[in-house]
Amino acid sequence: MTPATTSAQPIDGPATQSEIATQRDEAAIATTIESVGTLADTGNFAALEKLYAPEIALDYTSLSGGEPETVSNIELMTRWARVLPGFDRTRHQISDIDVSLEGNTARATAAVVADHWIGEKHWQVSGTYIYRFDRADDGWVITSHRLEVIDEEGSREIFDPATEAVAADPAPYLRRQRSQAIVRQFLEGLEAKDMERVNAVWADDAVQEMPFAPREVDFPTRVEGREALIRQYAGWPDNARNPDYTSELRFLPSSDPDLVIIEYRGVTEIVRTNRTYDQRYIGVFQIDEDGKIALFREYFDPTVFVEAFAMDRDPAFYASQE
Repeated sequence: MTPATTSAQPIDGPATQSEIATQRDEAAIATTIESVGTLADTGNFAALEKLYAPEIALDYTSLSGGEPETVSNIELMTRWARVLPGFDRTRHQISDIDVSLEGNTARATAAVVADHWIGEKHWQVSGTYIYRFDRADDGWVITSHRLEVIDEEGSREIFDPATEAVAADPAPYLRRQRSQAIVRQFLEGLEAKDMERVNAVWADDAVQEMPFAPREVDFPTRVEGREALIRQYAGWPDNARNPDYTSELRFLPSSDPDLVIIEYRGVTEIVRTNRTYDQRYIGVFQIDEDGKIALFREYFDPTVFVEAFAMDRDPAFYASQE
């Protein structure tokens, strides 16, 4: 593998601050290009996503035809995650990196030889990557990614079994997307007071735990089973006015793609009391193999709950809503 190079030239005598900064930027960009291949080959699409801007100009027309397009970094990772992990092995060999800085933008090229194996089959494509970068707050991000194909060996039929393998056993990146989507569906369903959407998230044996549920009334700390959860939330549309549960939704890191941890704020007006319920939550969701919520552990401040529902002066309120 040919060592990566940049456009920086050897410096005679002590380097100026400007020259050092240029070398540092060129090294950062070259490292990013090398990391694209490594992260794709190891299936670390979550880390790879962060190397790209939220929107990317993508041009793989020399490989697959069609037209250049603009895609999100998430969409690009999703496409790659739907096929690359299905191969027994991939290897993106990157060499001859050349970087040219243009203020807060940069252009870079690199030679690539990409090998793909599954069973006894092998497919290889070689060509040139052409990148554009923008300087972001925390470094350089890829804003344009183009492949110019030079040569190809083997059969593209190798992609069919790879895609089928991922469909049967989704990559962690895809499982995390599915897990976060079902959690978002639950919260958005509460906002829309759409109980069909809310009820659809639960596994048959789902459990909701509320360790900090108020003790002032007979409020459950644990609800077991889908049917019991449907009954638990049945009064929500009539009791809530203008609910907002996603404006400050934040997904927290989790190494398990089927475990979702979120921090969020729930704000709604309680119809009966005309009080505003303004709560901060931590939610922990375990998603089962069918993409349903098997466990929802909800942490919240019980004093805020008691005040909003007027349980301090009407402790029977909750019971009357069941």
